[in-house]
Amino acid sequence: MAERLRAVFMGSPEFAVTSLRALATKHDILGVVCQPDKPAGRGKHLSPPAIKVAATLLNLPVWQPTTLKGEEGSQFVESMRALRPDVLIVVAYGKILPQSLLDVPRLGPLNVHASLLPRYRGAAPIQWSILNRDLETGVCIMRMEAGLDSGPVLACKRTTIGSEETSGDLFARLAVVGSELLLEILPQLAEGTVCETPQNGALATLAPLLRKEDGRLDFSQAAESVGARARGVDPWPGAFARLNGEPVKLWRPSIRGSSTTAAEPGTIVAAGSAGLEIACGTGAVVFAEMQLAGRKRLPVSAVLSGHAIALGTRLD
Repeated sequence: MAERLRAVFMGSPEFAVTSLRALATKHDILGVVCQPDKPAGRGKHLSPPAIKVAATLLNLPVWQPTTLKGEEGSQFVESMRALRPDVLIVVAYGKILPQSLLDVPRLGPLNVHASLLPRYRGAAPIQWSILNRDLETGVCIMRMEAGLDSGPVLACKRTTIGSEETSGDLFARLAVVGSELLLEILPQLAEGTVCETPQNGALATLAPLLRKEDGRLDFSQAAESVGARARGVDPWPGAFARLNGEPVKLWRPSIRGSSTTAAEPGTIVAAGSAGLEIACGTGAVVFAEMQLAGRKRLPVSAVLSGHAIALGTRLD
């Protein structure tokens, strides 16, 4: 029977929840560490990270340090050392960990990272793989060190990116891939048989956090690039343009050929049950869903039933 490891889990967003639940079925989780609750929604009420909600349902203790530096950071590291964990599992925690914390677990700290390292080190690897129109991506299990996602890789699993897959779609799929890979590698870690491959830093690329401005669409680009932009920023910050001077978000793109390229980029050339077709630098993109300012995200057909949009209108 495989050894049950004593683990501390660090993560924050929904992506980490799948790994936490999988880990809890095979190993002993001593506690969960996540970011502090943050204001959310129009009322700006404090909202817990998804991992805190999941940990509470699993009856696991939760720590939410506001910083890993200074006196608070030192006290937190000591509290982790007192738990005597075998392994530290980190999945999208959101901060670089100090060496003093990385040195705590007996078997070391592992990170579940949603890219094919050394490509896309950083906080938003899934989004940038779609924005850059990559054909494949994957998940790597990495031994952590003080640098940014620079440690040796223990295992990787590749997968193709669907032609209409959004970041949200890929998040859900890679969360499962990562959790399965994690459970595969932990017995090897415990037995001392795991193989570690150093990363080639010369091939490293970065995947920084997205900004709201990253959602702005540029219809002078090819339809494939416009579609990739819209898919990469779904669900956040969302792809946007201006329609008759008002902001509009556009969702669920599909690509059309070059038959509409005679129209100026940004021109609405069709609107109906299939969606809103917009001319690009080459080709056109059909958006199946849209969101007017202050409204909900809806199928284009539902928006058109109460809001007329004239063909030939250009989006800024």
